[in-house]
Amino acid sequence: MNDNLKMVAETARDFAEKHIRPNIMEWDESQTFPKELFHQLGEMGFMGIVVPEKYGGSGLSYHEYVTILDEISKVDPSIGLSLAAHNSLCTNHIYEFGNEEQRNKWLPKLASGQVIGAWGLTEHNTGSDSGGMNTTAVKDGDEWVLNGAKNFITHAISGDIAVVMTRTSEKGAKNNSTAFVLEKGMPGFSSGKKENKLGMRASETAELIFDNVRVPDANRLGEVGEGFKQAMKILDGGRISIAALSLGTARGAYEAALKYSKERHQFGKAINQFQAVNFMLADMATEIQAAELLIRHAADLKNAKQPMTKEGAMAKLYASEASVRIANNAVQIFGGYGYTKDFPVEKFYRDAKLCTIGEGTSEIQRLVIGREISK
Repeated sequence: MNDNLKMVAETARDFAEKHIRPNIMEWDESQTFPKELFHQLGEMGFMGIVVPEKYGGSGLSYHEYVTILDEISKVDPSIGLSLAAHNSLCTNHIYEFGNEEQRNKWLPKLASGQVIGAWGLTEHNTGSDSGGMNTTAVKDGDEWVLNGAKNFITHAISGDIAVVMTRTSEKGAKNNSTAFVLEKGMPGFSSGKKENKLGMRASETAELIFDNVRVPDANRLGEVGEGFKQAMKILDGGRISIAALSLGTARGAYEAALKYSKERHQFGKAINQFQAVNFMLADMATEIQAAELLIRHAADLKNAKQPMTKEGAMAKLYASEASVRIANNAVQIFGGYGYTKDFPVEKFYRDAKLCTIGEGTSEIQRLVIGREISK
């Protein structure tokens, strides 16, 4: 890790210890989304990490992005998840596919944390099959009329700006999707039910509802029909985010288990001296190192603007699955205490599972990898 990354890591670590750690269980138990915290993260430059400085961002690389997500998620994965969704989905979509006017209008507000971003692709009946969406946009003069709903949307209630994928031609037609930027307060644009979740409970998840929402054509991102292609490209980079989130979650669980294994004594010695526990810790440490190497490789390619579909999917698949295994073993090492909320690993255990589902399930990652290696 070079000096710049070390400095970024230290800054993120200090912020997490001071502003996040004292509130973890309170936010988790009450499912509180701490919106004010994200305004503070914006002041730190963490809400527009890879956005160029001319649009109000930090202008950092994907390596700094991975490091920040790793450090934040090591303390609270649900805050890492919200940070990832804001940066890599909503904000990055506007940066990648918006014109100069759109970038200048929305990116400074998003990158500063003045406003929170949401991104709408998933629907009730279209999860992995996101090409079959029911949310429609119909042209009417200089406006589009949107109808439908999105679900499992991060920041659906608290978000101020949302990038939404819609269907603008018949189902099954090629290039039938178009992306729009919506702002809270538009008539007919509202939020629905907040999900009561197993884990990641401080990261808000809810519905977005569109009831004859009139959206100016000036809010359209890119050409008509390009929405789905744009979304797939955004998810390419998003996989690095979720992989980094998984890495931090795994590292948090591992470090807690390692510390506990040195302090907990049975039969006259620390439990990390027993081979069964020691081997578990060895596997956990190895998987964390392997996951980070896959993520850093994908980040290198992303920074160089090289194709990284396969590498991003591999990083996301391996890191997320490893995170679940590591959190599971951490609970095992803690024994009965690991099953209580007085110790940190039960939360890592609950939080980790989402990483294998969000932004493309493990099965979808295998599909992507399989296609790439079979070309």
